[in-house]
Amino acid sequence: MPDPVRTAAVRAVLILSLTIIQAMVAFLSTLTGSWLAFPMVLSSVASTVAATWSVLDVWVTRQVWNQRNGVVSMPSSSARQLRRERRRARRAARTGQRDGARIGHPSQDRGLSRA
Repeated sequence: MPDPVRTAAVRAVLILSLTIIQAMVAFLSTLTGSWLAFPMVLSSVASTVAATWSVLDVWVTRQVWNQRNGVVSMPSSSARQLRRERRRARRAARTGQRDGARIGHPSQDRGLSRA
């Protein structure tokens, strides 16, 4: 996972966990009839909005990263095909160089003795 996406995911997990804790405190304070119940319920609603926003931030960050850096994980992707073709061309060029170098190689001029 790329660094910006990982950062957004960690931020989203922290916000979600704090939202769940806050909602639980709001629920328990509502059950006990505490004065803290109403402010906690209001802040839980605001935290829920922030948590939703942070999850959307992870999704958007992932999409932007994929678009900018061309990360394509589909097996039939054109990026993979281009890399495969480049690799074949480099391999063929290296093989051609090796074959060309072997033609006039001095060690091949001498034959091996067969005893």
